[in-house]
Amino acid sequence: MENVVLQLQDVDVYQQSTLVLSKVDLTVNKGEFVYLIGKTGSGKSSLLRSLYLDLDKKIDTGHVVGYDLNKIKNKQIPLLRRKIGVIFQDFKLLMDRSVEQNLHFVLQATGWKDKAKMKNRIEEVLEDVGLATKGFKMPHQLSGGEQQRIGIARALLNDPELVIADEPTGNLDPETSSGILRLLYEISKAGRSVIIATHDYSIMNKFPGRMVKCEDGKIVELASDHTI
Repeated sequence: MENVVLQLQDVDVYQQSTLVLSKVDLTVNKGEFVYLIGKTGSGKSSLLRSLYLDLDKKIDTGHVVGYDLNKIKNKQIPLLRRKIGVIFQDFKLLMDRSVEQNLHFVLQATGWKDKAKMKNRIEEVLEDVGLATKGFKMPHQLSGGEQQRIGIARALLNDPELVIADEPTGNLDPETSSGILRLLYEISKAGRSVIIATHDYSIMNKFPGRMVKCEDGKIVELASDHTI
């Protein structure tokens, strides 16, 4: 169990009162790179949001980054979320402040207080995503690919065990998409678990990983040689 980052057993996932996925069984180990695929509306985003309890908690048998989702208390939810890095399709950067200020805001919101440590951590994650010299820039001065790299840097700030990305290349051109996926792939090779919801099946040959498909209200594990 010590290598298990995520384990769901016989779980139902709801979007408001609507059952989206039923009897979900999914285990993800440390350092795994997992693609979550399926048509629009098949439940990919709902499954991801359920992992960091952004939907009403209806998970009875599930463990995520060391927390029992059946027994977790409301005051523990922020602690769970610090151990999960979330990357969005639309970047979700604060447009009225610089890159460094965006990252500083997240650290402050998650309990960091030492200014020197905060500055060092921001420098580290910007270096990790190849944007060490862009901290002073405003988001609108960056390309779409650079904005998404900042989104990845933000997700890494609290050294998460699990990184989940919901269509992270959906607004990017193919060449930029490849660079973003390469970065996420390298993050998994460094020991973090990564789950990516995507429609972009072309990237899967470049960066191989497990494939899990949402289909007809269920999730199905696909063989590694499965043709999409």
